[in-house]
Amino acid sequence: MSDGVRDSEFNDSTDWVLGIDGGGTKTVCLVMDETGTIAGRGEAGPSNYQTIGLAAAGESISQAIALAVKELPGVAIAGIGVGLAGVGRPADVQVVQGLVAGLYAESALPIRWNLQSEGVVVTHDCAIALVGGTGSASGVAIVAGTGSIAYGCNSQGESKRAGGWGYRFGDEGSGYQIAIAGLKAAARSHDGRGPKTLLTDSLLDYLNLSQLEDLIEVIYRRGWGVTEIAALSPLVDRAAAAGDAIALQILEDAAGELVLMTQTVALALFTRDQAFEVVTIGGVWRSVCHLGDRFRDSLRTQFPAVQVISPRHEPAYGAGLLALERLGKRVLSS
Repeated sequence: MSDGVRDSEFNDSTDWVLGIDGGGTKTVCLVMDETGTIAGRGEAGPSNYQTIGLAAAGESISQAIALAVKELPGVAIAGIGVGLAGVGRPADVQVVQGLVAGLYAESALPIRWNLQSEGVVVTHDCAIALVGGTGSASGVAIVAGTGSIAYGCNSQGESKRAGGWGYRFGDEGSGYQIAIAGLKAAARSHDGRGPKTLLTDSLLDYLNLSQLEDLIEVIYRRGWGVTEIAALSPLVDRAAAAGDAIALQILEDAAGELVLMTQTVALALFTRDQAFEVVTIGGVWRSVCHLGDRFRDSLRTQFPAVQVISPRHEPAYGAGLLALERLGKRVLSS
């Protein structure tokens, strides 16, 4: 199996599939042959229908498909895997299945639909992140980006999730919550309610502010949202790497929350001595203060045989693998 884009002409006798990853920021579509080799890739706008609506989501998916097959006009598609953010309930799956049906009724796309019913897979974004990240349907994915969630599946097909409750009452260990903790620590230090921390000067320098009170104008009056605030989390990471005790504790707390989420999922699916993989996904894992090492070492105290890995492939690739597996191509590792 290869995930490199191939240059050769496509073969009409091949069972081609589309793998689609749709989130709140962008939509990625891959066109893949029956061995898992990528022949085309397209990106378009967001496709979380819960936030932008079904019509806009469908348009983004259609645009991503058109770009992915641009160099393969007339390619016959036998399967399609779709993993979208916000598809967490059976009712959501039905809605997206209807959206997919509308796609292959759309004559404007430069492809021939040869879909087999078993080759249509609709699921949530965590499922395709797990499959793409591990190359297997079994294991645990722990996502720590702007938000956070853990999702896993075992060889019996049982699944479990933890977290993913959003920034208002969840997303522990996420970039957003790390940043919020850093902002609170800086404010407490400035007031004298908490110990001194490098985070105060780090925020002032990064935002080009003369005094910490100016954060009010930046955060509130400019209407900063979750994404903008989460982008401050690397400041906490760098302060921790410089030895700041407050920032170090924030990262320790974040790692602990991510371990707890992962353990909760793993205990529901695997025995403590069982070997399985945990794939770490999201920007928080790029920590220069070795948050990933803390996470791995702590997790191994409960699951000695666990392997913590970085993603082998992107989520859209996982969506394509699921479609190929449904077509009987046996592309997933055991």
